[in-house]
Amino acid sequence: MTMTVVKPNAIGAPGYTVELPCVRASVSRARALVSNVLTAWGMDDDVTDCARIIVTELLANAVEHTETPVSKVIIERPSNGAVRIGVSDRSHSVPHLTTAALSAESGRGLSLVAGTSSRWGYDTHPWGKVTWAVIEASAGQEQ
Repeated sequence: MTMTVVKPNAIGAPGYTVELPCVRASVSRARALVSNVLTAWGMDDDVTDCARIIVTELLANAVEHTETPVSKVIIERPSNGAVRIGVSDRSHSVPHLTTAALSAESGRGLSLVAGTSSRWGYDTHPWGKVTWAVIEASAGQEQ
């Protein structure tokens, strides 16, 4: 049995961080964590669904395109109606949107992130980067 240790933010905006092996099997654990946190925060199903898509795509990109042994999944609530999902990796290559061919089996991940978030981007660091996306609940949609 693998144990996941989720660490709450000690200062700043409410949030949680968890380190997960940068492997495909971690994606389902990241989705479950996002669902549990957003449910605890009282976010509606639409926000939670978008957050699950975002963490799936960001972590899958880290798994597929980097040689990172461990990624951090970061879930923050910078304001009452906003959620920020981030995934770290050790790569210095910056993510960019591409247009996948209609017959392509991959290449649409960041387009999904862009389509389900109000904004997305990345922060570079000496050790790599954090790719993130922000979801904003419509007024009155928080539970």
